[in-house]
Amino acid sequence: MGYKEEFIDIYNENIKREGSQNLLEWLQKTDFFTTPASTKFHGACEQGLVMHSISVYKTMMEKHFDPETDNPESFAICALLHDLCKAQFYKISTRNVKNDETGQWEKKPFYTIDDAFPFGHGEKSVFLIERFMRLKPAEAIAIRWHMGGFDEAARGGSFAISHAYEKYPIAVKLHLADLESTYLREKNTSAVNK
Repeated sequence: MGYKEEFIDIYNENIKREGSQNLLEWLQKTDFFTTPASTKFHGACEQGLVMHSISVYKTMMEKHFDPETDNPESFAICALLHDLCKAQFYKISTRNVKNDETGQWEKKPFYTIDDAFPFGHGEKSVFLIERFMRLKPAEAIAIRWHMGGFDEAARGGSFAISHAYEKYPIAVKLHLADLESTYLREKNTSAVNK
């Protein structure tokens, strides 16, 4: 089973909310299932974004899901859709790279950012999801702040992130799952930095 099929299976099994099928249909019209997760770090390869989304879901479920207090639908929504902002976000360009064996310069493809809707990272994901289905406040907060200290607002000194993490445990769980997936589970998944 490929990443796209696995994503759709997890999505359909767990997400039943009104509008969820419209969101899934829209996703399939974008490059979500083929685009990278980054330009040169984790998942800088074809299908990197969907691979990362599944990895975050699995990490979140394995490490942080408590059947007594957590909602499987909320976990699936947060993990699978936290980086929705990266659909229609990257483009392929080329650059000249010297071939060490031949000494010749060759054109090599690489990913660049082409953000047509620069609305922020987590904020943009929340906005795009809400065009199709309503998020619960905890889900919106988790997706908004999944970048943790890497978020521009947090780096700028905003205290909203600490309030979000104190009030909504799912936000902490998503951030931790995203970190583990990015830096541990997806190590060496970049076609650029091999």
